[in-house]
Amino acid sequence: MPPKMNLTVRAATIEDCALIHHFTTSLAEFEHALDKVEATVASFQQTLFGPHPYAHVLFACDNGTAVGMALYFFNYSTWKGRPGLYLEDLVIAPEYRSRGVGTMLMSHVARVAVEKGCGRMEWAALDWNTPAIDFYVHKVKARQMSEWVGFRLENETLTDFAALASASASST
Repeated sequence: MPPKMNLTVRAATIEDCALIHHFTTSLAEFEHALDKVEATVASFQQTLFGPHPYAHVLFACDNGTAVGMALYFFNYSTWKGRPGLYLEDLVIAPEYRSRGVGTMLMSHVARVAVEKGCGRMEWAALDWNTPAIDFYVHKVKARQMSEWVGFRLENETLTDFAALASASASST
């Protein structure tokens, strides 16, 4: 039986950017996409702790050692007329999975959403990650959405599409 945990949750600081990068790359490795990670410690310093923080990070710690991370940001729902919270990443160290760390960390993120007046909290999981899906549906009691299809622009497709705005602005 694993030793009893002494779990706490704390907000990340700029000094944690290497740790954020570590959790990010460990998630990417788990998702078989390590080659897709472009983020660096410096990019986390700028985008999470610079003049305009784009996202926020909470750590779950066992006796002061980070064993889980949640990265989230705020969006907006026109239908609700309120902000929403999007959980981008939930990462738990493998040896701490199925021990309540994810539940505790997600409940803290949910508390942030409630405190900020958010109308909803959303996230996504890869369709093959059945342990995560089971956790979200059975433990967290989240509703699995099937009516929405995700879309993404990135890299050159994002740049090329953005160029249309410049072209249309110069022709007016």
